[in-house]
Amino acid sequence: MFNVKRCLRWSLAAAIALLCFLPAPEAAAKKPGAILNVWPLIGGSPDNGEAFRILYQSTGLKGEPIEVSGAIYIPPGPAPAGGRPVIAYGHPTSGVVEKCAPSLMPDNAGLIWGIKSMLAKGYIVVATDYPGLGTPGIHPYLIGVSEGRAVLDSVRAAIALPRSGASNRFVLWGHSQGGHAVLYAGELAKSYAPDLKLLGVAAAAPATYLIELFDADKSSAAGKELTAMAIWSWSNLYKDPASSLVEANAMNVYKTMAQDCIESVADFLALDKAERPLEKQKFLKANPAKTQPWQGIMQRNSPGQQPAGAPVFLAQGTADTIVRPYITKQFGKALCKQGAKVMFVEMPGVTHTFAAKESVATALKWMDDRFRGVPAPSVCGG
Repeated sequence: MFNVKRCLRWSLAAAIALLCFLPAPEAAAKKPGAILNVWPLIGGSPDNGEAFRILYQSTGLKGEPIEVSGAIYIPPGPAPAGGRPVIAYGHPTSGVVEKCAPSLMPDNAGLIWGIKSMLAKGYIVVATDYPGLGTPGIHPYLIGVSEGRAVLDSVRAAIALPRSGASNRFVLWGHSQGGHAVLYAGELAKSYAPDLKLLGVAAAAPATYLIELFDADKSSAAGKELTAMAIWSWSNLYKDPASSLVEANAMNVYKTMAQDCIESVADFLALDKAERPLEKQKFLKANPAKTQPWQGIMQRNSPGQQPAGAPVFLAQGTADTIVRPYITKQFGKALCKQGAKVMFVEMPGVTHTFAAKESVATALKWMDDRFRGVPAPSVCGG
């Protein structure tokens, strides 16, 4: 029988042992990816390996050093010659306030579809929370540079963690907001993290063309929730008052929605309850996808404006009403025009919530091939 107390004692001892080998925070703070703290991860690892919640160094929007939290899973046994390959995971929207960090949730591993198979293959899995989730400060929701740096520095943190055995060879895997994050990480990798070797970028139902996505989602329950989160984040980040966009009599409901955490499938089903008070009243004074400064924020933070950085895997469900299939297809075609190698997987009848679950087996085979050096397949030109 699983003994929680014994597991926590073991994990705590392991975390303390790791900390004994860490540099002083003053030295660590000078380098992106440096480990600043380590804790036992609630829920542990789904296999017999090690799992930790980590705090690591990253770079803020103004170039300043910031702290970012996340989770890391290390397979059991000794690392192979050359080190363990790394899968850097970008999670879907969990919220925009500090308490909504996935690494603080009771079952972080359960939120990463396919993690057991990844660990069984000997891959390290590292999952950033993104800035402002799990740490103080504003979460720059769907701000590409912020997410991308945090993802890349999570790989550096995996390498810096004593006893991890991580190599600098990695692939990126993300869902929804996480798809947006890993696409940006791919674009930034060459300039921001030339010390790392990016082999591929895989994204399930990624947020891509933000103007089109927000415009298409403006009337749905989930769309209102995500819009509220975006306005909350951007209004605080850029000091543009939400009151300029949100109706006065909807402000209280807006604040409630904006500070929700989405932690499970059940939470997606609860979105309807969160926005019911808005069914008979207006939520917004104008469509943010067509109103400045919000439209400009969306435009600046849509991926695809720089080279992809590596071969790309895109998975999209046809029943997705949050990330519309035609938008992901449009994005894939644009990547092809850039010269990227793109694999596109369409999943009939699959909704947004289950896009990663239904595509992870195919995505993992694609990742395996990238680590083995197999030439990347592509639908471009076909």
